[in-house]
Amino acid sequence: MRPLSILCLALALAGVSISALAQDDDDAPPLSTQTQSDDAKFIAYNEPTLAFTHAEIVDGTGAAPLFDQTLVVTNGRIAAIGPSASVIVPSGATAIDAHGQTLLPGFVMAHEHLFYAMGHGNYASMLYSFPRLYLAGGTTTARTGGSMSPYGDINLKLAIDRGDAIGPDLDVTGPYLNGAGLPILKMHALTGPDDATKTVNYWADEGATSFKAYTNITRAELKAAIDTVHARGFKITGHLCSVTYREAAELGIDNLEHGFAVMTDFYPGKQPDVCPPHSQTALADLDIHSAGMKSLIALLVKRHVALTSTLTVFETFTPGRPEAPEGARALLIPELRKYYEDNWTDTQTRDNNKPYAVIFPKMMKLERMFVAAGGTLISGTDPTGYGGVVPGYSAKREVELLVEAGFSFRQALEIATLNGARFLGRDKNVGSLEIGKRADIAIVTGDPVRDPTAVEHMPLVFKAGIGYRADAIIESLNGQVGLY
Repeated sequence: MRPLSILCLALALAGVSISALAQDDDDAPPLSTQTQSDDAKFIAYNEPTLAFTHAEIVDGTGAAPLFDQTLVVTNGRIAAIGPSASVIVPSGATAIDAHGQTLLPGFVMAHEHLFYAMGHGNYASMLYSFPRLYLAGGTTTARTGGSMSPYGDINLKLAIDRGDAIGPDLDVTGPYLNGAGLPILKMHALTGPDDATKTVNYWADEGATSFKAYTNITRAELKAAIDTVHARGFKITGHLCSVTYREAAELGIDNLEHGFAVMTDFYPGKQPDVCPPHSQTALADLDIHSAGMKSLIALLVKRHVALTSTLTVFETFTPGRPEAPEGARALLIPELRKYYEDNWTDTQTRDNNKPYAVIFPKMMKLERMFVAAGGTLISGTDPTGYGGVVPGYSAKREVELLVEAGFSFRQALEIATLNGARFLGRDKNVGSLEIGKRADIAIVTGDPVRDPTAVEHMPLVFKAGIGYRADAIIESLNGQVGLY
């Protein structure tokens, strides 16, 4: 633990609330000597006391924005927030004039990966580029949504925790818990409930802190996995197909991925424990206001099953949607860039993508309906599919898409920050800009409440009070995603 720090008496005299800034196990340690040497060029601020003055603040709680605010950071923690006319900047603090800028909490994204789809069923680890890009894009805490190289992910998490690497704090999900029949060579196929129990226990012992069921798991395997995960004190999510959402909720799952986009509850003739082909047809035909859909939403809310919105990856399958921005494509090695661009062009006319022109707006409406019914929506970006969902850009895009879906910017930000922190059990430390919390702050040029695309202009990202030059990190990795 770091020593306690208390803001100077002047703030108390000014009537500003002061917190004893006790550090806890979620604090980011100082960067190691090696990391400081390698990444010093990316660090803009690393002073013990900072004061952002005259800023707009959208704090992640869903509250209305605050204008002309001063936010003080001491030893990596938020020490004070208040009107600039009232808050006294501590002597010796580094003052940052934030006129025309908005302070947001660092994103807490709950469906990220440390690998990238290379085509032909191959997935390559991006243990160097992705953590840096996630951080540069405003993500300061992330859950991996399934792992292809769990030891790599676990060891990266430990390196970040030690300060030997830069990147978001990681909640590492173990390897995919999948049944037989899916020809992905890097996935283990469970042989039954006993194997599910054994697999969960093994990876929990090795350091995984979350688990994910996948498309071909059986109900019996899923039940064994859920019971074992819960016995270990963790949570389990699922990208399901063979098991319906209703079945999973009744078995006790904590979370379901991709909103309602992969549910098979309304597939005609659905067979137990079988992932049906072409399930997107049923989604395209679904009446989202039907009694069955309303009943499913009510069940998920009653069972406290959170949904993860990943609109970013489904946008790539939808004809008429924009291509990934040039900056994101520039990060890819030439072969991957061509692979993505060729597939995006084909998506505009390919027959099996046509249903997504109907599915994508339905997904947006269903996520809104779920929240309106009292459900917990969290968010992620899922850099898979045929590519184009690239860290550094994807989290910002997810927030924009939530706004397009009908959420206000304040609601979208809460989904992408505090909701995720609460689900991961980290909300006492991260997820919102509040006194006593860790200073994870994304600096946006402009006012994203009025213009959500302002989130694309994010020059600085702070994690535990250390400020990183986002553009410099991204530029340093151009042409390298696909290498490492």
